[in-house]
Amino acid sequence: MRVRELGQAVGAEWTKLWSVRSTWWCLAGAAALMMVSALTLGGATATDLLREGRGGIRFPASQPVISATSFAQFALVTLAMLAVTSEYASGGIRATLQATPVRGRMLAAKALVVGPVMAVAGVASGGVATAVVFLALSAEVFGGLVVLPPAQVALDLLRVGVFCALVSVMTLGVGAAIRSAAGTLTVVFMVLMGLPLMLLTTGSQAALAVSLRMPLFAGLAFMGSTDNLTGGPIPYSAGEGLAWLLAWTAAALAAGHAVLRGRDA
Repeated sequence: MRVRELGQAVGAEWTKLWSVRSTWWCLAGAAALMMVSALTLGGATATDLLREGRGGIRFPASQPVISATSFAQFALVTLAMLAVTSEYASGGIRATLQATPVRGRMLAAKALVVGPVMAVAGVASGGVATAVVFLALSAEVFGGLVVLPPAQVALDLLRVGVFCALVSVMTLGVGAAIRSAAGTLTVVFMVLMGLPLMLLTTGSQAALAVSLRMPLFAGLAFMGSTDNLTGGPIPYSAGEGLAWLLAWTAAALAAGHAVLRGRDA
C-alpha cells in the first residue's frame, strides 16, 4: 500500500514538473551553458597545447564537458529548487501535503522525480556538448587534437549525469529546509562554488582539505576532471568523490526532512 501511495505521489510530482514552462527554460539553459562552456574550455585547451608545441597530445571531446558541468549545473539547480520553493511561494504546498500528508513520502517523491530527470538532462546536454566540441575542434585550425573514444565518452557522460542528479537532489533538500527561492539559491551557490573557492584562496592546507571535499571538487574528482582550479587532478579517487557527494546529498535531504516534520506548511 505504501509503495502504491509513493507511486501516486511520484506521478503527481512528475505532472507538476512538466506542466510549467520554467522546466523547459531551465533544461534549455543547461544545454546552452554546457555547449558554450565546453566549447570555450576545449578551445582554450587546444590552443594552449598548440602554443606550447604539444600538438601530438590528443584529448577526449568529453573532457571539457566535465569541466563545463561546473557552470551548467546552476541551471539544473534552479529547476530543482523551483520544484519545492515555488509551491511555498504560491501556497500550493498545502494542496500537496493534503494529497500526500506523510512529509517524508512527499520529499521522497520529489527526489525520485528530480534525480532521474536531472541525470537524463546531464547526459543529454553533455552528449550534445561533446558532439559540438568534437565537430568544432577536430578542424585543422585547432590541430585536430580532439578525439572521440566511445567507451571513455560514455563513462564521462554517465558520471556527468550522476553528478547532476545528486547536486539537484541536494538542492531539493536545501529548498525543503529553507523554503525561500532566494535563500535556497544563495546557500546552494555558496556550498557549490562560493565557499570552496574562498577556502581555496586562503593557502591553508586545512582549508584546502575542506574545500576539496565539498560538492564541487568532490564531483570533479568523481567525474575525473583534470582541468579545474586546483591545477590538476583532485588528489583522491573517483570513488571517494562519489562518497562525499552522497554524504552531502544525504545531509541536505535529512535537514529538509527534519524541517518539514517540525514546521507547518
